[in-house]
Amino acid sequence: MTNCTPPPDKIGTLDLKKWRSDRGGCEGIRKNQLGDFKKIEAQLLKKHIDEVGQLLGRPDIHQLAGRDQKFYVYFFEKGPHCNDITKKSEGPKVILRFNAIGYLAEVTHQTKPL
Repeated sequence: MTNCTPPPDKIGTLDLKKWRSDRGGCEGIRKNQLGDFKKIEAQLLKKHIDEVGQLLGRPDIHQLAGRDQKFYVYFFEKGPHCNDITKKSEGPKVILRFNAIGYLAEVTHQTKPL
């Protein structure tokens, strides 16, 4: 995928246009896409961070970690983060871990506050 090519509207049954439109999961759209997201996780693994960003849109939270790792966090449901992104949220989220060379290495789901 190149920057000149628009991202696809779907991967499998996951509607990426709807996913990208629901920033922070605050509109309640992503909540209904959890099953579809889980089905395509394996397809996302080993993709470059730029490609994942094009597909899923800007992450709700972008964290830098040691050893040049990066984490993208996407929320599935509305929570305190919708009014203030600095607020901790126990809502369901997916965390994507990118390795030092920028490839998606791990996908985890959690409800613990960040």
